Amino acid sequence: MGTTRDGCLVQDSVGKILQHKAKLQTCVVDEIIKAFNNWSFKREQPSGIDMLSRVVTKATVHNTPVDFILYWGKGPRVQLDSPDTACLDYLSRLANRVREVYAPGVSIRLIFTDTHAALNGHAPESTSVYFEAIDAAAQTHGFLTARLGDIVTFGREVTNLDAEEIPSGEVLAKLVACAAKWYRGEGSADQGALDYHRMNMVEKRAIETAFPDAVFVTFNGSEFRNLFPAKMPIFYMYSLRRGVGVKPWFMSSDAGETMSAPDFGTAQCPSTPPFLDPGHVNQ
Repeated sequence: MGTTRDGCLVQDSVGKILQHKAKLQTCVVDEIIKAFNNWSFKREQPSGIDMLSRVVTKATVHNTPVDFILYWGKGPRVQLDSPDTACLDYLSRLANRVREVYAPGVSIRLIFTDTHAALNGHAPESTSVYFEAIDAAAQTHGFLTARLGDIVTFGREVTNLDAEEIPSGEVLAKLVACAAKWYRGEGSADQGALDYHRMNMVEKRAIETAFPDAVFVTFNGSEFRNLFPAKMPIFYMYSLRRGVGVKPWFMSSDAGETMSAPDFGTAQCPSTPPFLDPGHVNQ
C-alpha cells in the first residue's frame, strides 16, 4: 500500500510540474504574439490565429526565432529609395519588440517576386538591380532573402503545386483594376489579371511547402486571403508605419504627400506581382 501511495504522490507531483511548465510556455507564447500582434503593426486581425499560436509555440519549444515570410515586389523604380528603407526600419522595430520578450526574436525573410515582375513586363536587368539593392539593405538589418522563382522550382521538385482555382468575381475585379494600373506585359489587363491569379495559386503552395512553420506577412488586407498560403497564418501589416498601407516599391521619395498621411487606396491591389504584389505582397 505504501509503495502505491508513494508512487501516486510522485506521479501527482510530476503532473503538477508538467502543468506548470505548460502554463509558463503558454504565457511566453502569448507575450510573443502580443509583441507584434498589436495596432502598432497590424492593419487588421490575423487569419488563422490557431496556426499562429502553433508556429510560435514550436519556435519556443526549440528556442529558435519565429520565422516571418513576406513578399517584396518590383514597381517603377530601379534604385533603392527612402520608402524602402523606411519599410525595412519598420520591420526591424517589429523584430525588436519581439526580442524584448523572447531572446531568439524573429527571423524575417523577404521573398523577391521576380516572377511577378516578369509578368508585369519589367526588364530582367532592372528587376535584378532593384532586388540586389534591397538585398544589401536587408542584410544590414539581419534579414534573409530569396527569389520566388527559386522557391517555386524547389516546390515542384517535392510536390505537385498545380491545382485549378477560379477567382471569385470580387477578387478578379480587384485584380483587373490593379492590372489596369500596373500591368505592362503582353495581352490585355484582363488576361494579365487571370495569369497573375493562376501564378499565385501555384506560388502560395510552393511557399507553404518551403516554409511550413512560418508566419506569412502581407501589406494587403484579408480581402485577398485566397492569394495567400492556406496552411500558414497570415499577418496583415502596415508597410511603413501605422496607417500606411502602400507598398514601398510603388512609392518614391518625391511622394511626400503619400508618405505623410494614411493611404489605403493601394490596399485594393495585392502587392507587387506584375502589377500587384501580394506582399505578398506581402503579399
